[in-house]
Amino acid sequence: MRSFETLGRRKAVLGMIHLQPLPGTPFHREGSFEQILHTAVASARALEDGGADGCLIQTVDRVYGTGEECDPARIAAISLITRAVTEATGPAFQVGVQLMRNAVQASLAVAKVAGGTFVRAGAIVGATLTSHGMVEADPLAVMDYRKKIDAWDVKIIAEVESMHFTWFGGGKTVAQVAQAARQVGADAVSLCHEDETRMLEMIAAVRAAAPGLPIILAGHTHHGNAARLLAAADGAFVGTCLERGGWGGQIDAGKVTAYMEIVRGLES
Repeated sequence: MRSFETLGRRKAVLGMIHLQPLPGTPFHREGSFEQILHTAVASARALEDGGADGCLIQTVDRVYGTGEECDPARIAAISLITRAVTEATGPAFQVGVQLMRNAVQASLAVAKVAGGTFVRAGAIVGATLTSHGMVEADPLAVMDYRKKIDAWDVKIIAEVESMHFTWFGGGKTVAQVAQAARQVGADAVSLCHEDETRMLEMIAAVRAAAPGLPIILAGHTHHGNAARLLAAADGAFVGTCLERGGWGGQIDAGKVTAYMEIVRGLES
């Protein structure tokens, strides 16, 4: 069985596999599922061939629900994709699941049943205002369900400041949000900011407030800044700079290799 062995032990580079709209969603194209699955598997293999530690399989659509509600066809589709990715990659390759916006329990279920090792939670504490409405965390329900299906081996990476989450209403620093996420059961946190200086400041603040808590960058890294940013963090979710043609394209193994050469240079 896979386990998230890289978390906190070395720089974990996790490539983003952005799925086109799945069955059960408003903008799904009839007949496109096999192509979506094929592209996801090809991207996962390219990440593994390029030396990445794993991937995050993330649903992408033009509109999302804000809670745990999730169409059964959508869950079935991402389960099949997750299983296909785990079967196409080696046991050390980490496979994560994120059903957007914040279907954390469904993501845990998919990872547990289909062989994933982690999920990313859009909101594990507090609330955040999004273009689709208010996303409110329910950590008690998440942890109750995690216990119910015995998914403690599936790690939770909680967003604490990112393009998907900003603490609603103010009054808490990123470091305080990270502390709260750890308190309710998150195994790591993810954060990002388009301004590199601000990103480094947030990393330092979380390090001081929550020693030992792994920090994964939630975006805005590329070949030009990876050395600087990953020198401070424990890993990164990496998408656009590894994809052919930019965001949403298939992962390019050559771009992965070049990125990994930068990251592994930090560990030597």
